[in-house]
Amino acid sequence: MGNIRDMDTFKIIEEKAKIIRKHVVNMIYEASSGHPGGSLSCVDILTTLYFHTMYHNPLDPEWADRDRFILSKGHAAPTLYAILAEAGYFPIENLSSLRRIGSMLQGHPNSKVPGVEVSSGSLGQGLSIASGLALAGKLDKKAYRVYTLLGDGECDEGQVWEAAMLAAHYKLDNLVAIVDRNGLQIDGSTEKIMRLEPIAGKWGAFGWHAIEIDGNKIAEITAAIDEAKSIRGRPTAIIAHTFKGKGISFMEWINAFHGRALSKEEREIALKELSE
Repeated sequence: MGNIRDMDTFKIIEEKAKIIRKHVVNMIYEASSGHPGGSLSCVDILTTLYFHTMYHNPLDPEWADRDRFILSKGHAAPTLYAILAEAGYFPIENLSSLRRIGSMLQGHPNSKVPGVEVSSGSLGQGLSIASGLALAGKLDKKAYRVYTLLGDGECDEGQVWEAAMLAAHYKLDNLVAIVDRNGLQIDGSTEKIMRLEPIAGKWGAFGWHAIEIDGNKIAEITAAIDEAKSIRGRPTAIIAHTFKGKGISFMEWINAFHGRALSKEEREIALKELSE
């Protein structure tokens, strides 16, 4: 599923990303709760993974040879749910049930949702899970690859760096960690809360192949993932510089939208911008 390989790849993914952003806006508005900023910043990354890069099958979510994806920054669950629905894992109309009592679409990834590998969202844990899956693939001599998306604020967690050491030690070249480097966490700028730079240098020092890209440009995302596939003997970290609230002018780089619902007026403006 996905794996579009023709010359129109970038345009197709960009159009799909617009659709995903509209879903995210509508879902969070209807739920009156959620994290629009961080959900929108990673849309281009996840859309590229699911509609270009990863081998997966919505008709068989447990397919043994599927590539695995772990959403470590679990508050971006609306983006993952929207992508899974668009890919055919469950009906698109189910998206309107986000965060409702009894819905499978909870505020953080829920493993009861077809296509979601694990329940996640406790920050710092996703890379450990992804490393375990990648190591299992090596031991079982499987060809699948494992991708995980971390928040940059999440990199304050010590468990991230413990997992980074493990992945490098076991030479998990089937593992790619993507850091959504939008520069903001719930309390403000990452560089004021807990300075991360030089973040690419840190991953490199832990034994990873590190790449820095514009995480909102499909061409750079696909090139980085292709480069990661060529690396042997060590995992790859992609530092994807993004804009929180990407795609909606009044949200971009505004930390107030880390975790709050949209008003009716904001929703209308956002949908209009995404339709232009």
